[in-house]
Amino acid sequence: MPPPVRQLLDLFEAIPNSLEIQITVTKSCIEWATSERRSFLRQNLETRLVTLYMAKQSYYDALTLINGLLRELKRMDDKLVLVEVQLLESRVYHALGNIAKARAALTSSRTSAASVYTPPLLQANLDMQSGMLHAEDKDFQTAYSYFIEALDGYHTQDSPARAQAALQYMLLCKIMLNLADDVNQLMTSKQALKYAGQSLEAMKAIARAHSNRSLEEYERALAAYKYELGSDAFIRNHLRRLYDAMLEQNLIKVIEPFSRVEIDHIAKMVGLDTQQVERKLSQMILDKVIIGVLDQGAGCLIIFDETQPDEAYDAALATVEKLSNVVDVLYTNQASMLE
Repeated sequence: MPPPVRQLLDLFEAIPNSLEIQITVTKSCIEWATSERRSFLRQNLETRLVTLYMAKQSYYDALTLINGLLRELKRMDDKLVLVEVQLLESRVYHALGNIAKARAALTSSRTSAASVYTPPLLQANLDMQSGMLHAEDKDFQTAYSYFIEALDGYHTQDSPARAQAALQYMLLCKIMLNLADDVNQLMTSKQALKYAGQSLEAMKAIARAHSNRSLEEYERALAAYKYELGSDAFIRNHLRRLYDAMLEQNLIKVIEPFSRVEIDHIAKMVGLDTQQVERKLSQMILDKVIIGVLDQGAGCLIIFDETQPDEAYDAALATVEKLSNVVDVLYTNQASMLE
């Protein structure tokens, strides 16, 4: 990309709330590159536009642009740009919640990267995305390994914001694995001291609340570090799942001694709003975590004794299935004899 165009677009990044202007200017540059028949420049500008669309959360526009780029790049066999575009495709599908397609796109990107020199920053981005997708599969140990590689890459490329994000994700993995001691060790490491800030303090507060099994402390941490924990969709989604798991464990512990208990009493015991507790109990009943019913008129949870499954029913079904197979075989043999 010629220095004037690159410098022009880079200047916009320092301007707050300039995303729409960046998109407009990038589109104008693409039109100019197309009219001048500068294919390589146009491809780089379109790749940059995909990133801007993602920041705007215009995922349909991003995918439309990506599909056209992929067809062109595969035909031209431009592996390096292809790696970057396939990685962007994986990130878009991940943002849309389509983990299967996100994983397929990342596999394609890594395959393309294996046959070409990959710059350290792009390699770090690949490792970061790999870690995030492994975390979505709840394989936090493997995810942690990828985040370490990403952190090293961002550190060598002097990218502090991304390095801090990788550290946050590493702490998240340790929290999800319930390894409180490892969280404390990680917080005192050289990398954590170098990239110390509110983001890491937020994760430390979450780790403390999770270690204490305190929902009240957890909610205080979420409120105190609202931006640090809420601005990143990956962290926000996993913390929501962690909160649900903690709430479920606390509710099971509270209701365990009872066969009938008031919902207000449960809410006071866990320190949460009655309606919130009622919604969670309803979900747990539907998921068969709790065997019982909610008596909303009396405001009570009625818990039933867990009954042993009747094996006679399953045995009867198996017998009927075998008889059906015997009848089918006899019918087939009879039909062949008549022929």
